Amino acid sequence: MTGRRTRRDTGVTRSCRVLVVDDDPLVVAGTAEMLEELGHQAIEASSGLRALAVLNADPAIDVVVTDYAMPGMNGAELAARIRLAWPHLPVAIISGYAALPGVGAELPRLNKPYRRGDLAALIDSLVDARQA
Repeated sequence: MTGRRTRRDTGVTRSCRVLVVDDDPLVVAGTAEMLEELGHQAIEASSGLRALAVLNADPAIDVVVTDYAMPGMNGAELAARIRLAWPHLPVAIISGYAALPGVGAELPRLNKPYRRGDLAALIDSLVDARQA
C-alpha cells in the first residue's frame, strides 16, 4: 500500500493507487474522478491488454477495478490473468449486467450504476482483503 488514504471504520484513512479499466472513456473518467474525490490516485486503462501493460510497468498498483464487457478481453479474463501474474493484487468487476459468465463468487463485484459511497466501500473491502 502507498500508505495514504482509504476510509476505514476506525476513521483512519490512506490512499491507494487504483487501476481503472473500462473501454468507455466517460465511464473510466467518471470512476477515476470519484476515486480521486475519495483521496485515491486513479490510473486509467482503456482495455485489458493496456491494463496488463500498466501493471507490468507500475508495480505500485494497489487495487484493480475493471468493467466486464470490453472488446478483446473481458473483465473476467483480465482478472484471471492478473491472478496468475500478481496473485495478491485485489481485482473487482464493475458491471451493469446481471449474469457474468466466468465470474465466480471469489471475484468481488459492484453493479452499475453505483455511487461514490458504493465505490468507497468496494475499495475498502479490497484493501482489507489484501491485508488479511
